[in-house]
Amino acid sequence: GVEFRASYYLQPELTTSQLAFKDLVWDSDRNTIHPRPTRVSLIVTLCSCKMIPLPGTGVRVLSRHVRLCLFDGSRVLSNIHTVRATWLPKNPQTWTFSPRVMGILPSLLDGDSFVRSNSLSSDIGILFELGITYKCNSTGERGELSCGWAFLKLFTSSGIPVPSKMYELVLSGGTPYERGVEVDPSISRRAGFGVFQQFMSLRKQPVLLVKVKSPSVHSKDILNFLPETLVGGMCYIHLLVFYRQILGDALLKDRMSMQSTDLICNPVLATFPQLLDQPDLMDALRSAWADKERTLKRIEKRDQEFLKSTFALVYHDSVFPLLCSTFLPSYKWAEEEVELSRWKVIHDFLKRSRENDGALEYLLSSENTHRALDISELAYDFLGEGRENNPGE
Repeated sequence: GVEFRASYYLQPELTTSQLAFKDLVWDSDRNTIHPRPTRVSLIVTLCSCKMIPLPGTGVRVLSRHVRLCLFDGSRVLSNIHTVRATWLPKNPQTWTFSPRVMGILPSLLDGDSFVRSNSLSSDIGILFELGITYKCNSTGERGELSCGWAFLKLFTSSGIPVPSKMYELVLSGGTPYERGVEVDPSISRRAGFGVFQQFMSLRKQPVLLVKVKSPSVHSKDILNFLPETLVGGMCYIHLLVFYRQILGDALLKDRMSMQSTDLICNPVLATFPQLLDQPDLMDALRSAWADKERTLKRIEKRDQEFLKSTFALVYHDSVFPLLCSTFLPSYKWAEEEVELSRWKVIHDFLKRSRENDGALEYLLSSENTHRALDISELAYDFLGEGRENNPGE
């Protein structure tokens, strides 16, 4: 559902009275939004998965991935963030993350994630689910296969945060609401009663290795500009902060009246959340911003107003035209042909935009076609997008 998407949690949350914003407050002294520290603020690094069962014969694996979210034993408390794993054909039972690549690492493959929450639940933790997207060779039917789950509680029974370290989490089968279900019961059946045999069977159990640590002072300062509840990739937090700062300007500083509910003409606010559901477009924006940032002078990098306006220009010259292009196929999860064709369109457009110092030439070219203009591409409706207060969070 939409309530489990990062794009939903990126929107401002309304107070119980729905007359103000709970997590978006203006700091008049600093002329920007107020940073909001949270009870949970962690960096989680997916390191590897070992002894993960294979899907069986007759199917082609399209994606191996880990989905993670905040969970309290009964409810999902955040969006669900997905990280795709890589593996070697000779050892498909071992999954790894954050491979070395030329250029920027695609956000979908980035194993470093941030986790934020202000939930007061004593049972809050991170739920990890390993999954495989597959396609049957005979029928062409697609499906999802769960490869187990693990839960890492973030506070002890006395309320003390768990230490920053590497955790080896043994995966369980079934659902998070069940206990004692094994991913592969045959491992236990084959084990004897001897201590050594039991030890060897434990080594064959599927496990997930994750590193949990507190963010650095610099990272924490950046993360505190984000919504109180959000899970996402570390590689694009600076872009999320730009969005939240522009959102704060529009809702808290530039509105004619705090009682005004008029639509706000701002393509960045209206369309940026879509990038969280299309990671290749987020990567396009990351690439375009990195290129622009390299050209900025030191004094320009310290000017927040200049950076925000420059970010908006980069956005308009990179991903905004792509969102409206008829040449860009609709995003589909784990569809290799679609992913390749999308990346070709994105790559060609970014190259052309760089060569022509912006997207205007592309937009005016008779060779390119775009979808009919929709007001939702330009107008931000904060009443329609804002989240209602959830006392349980």
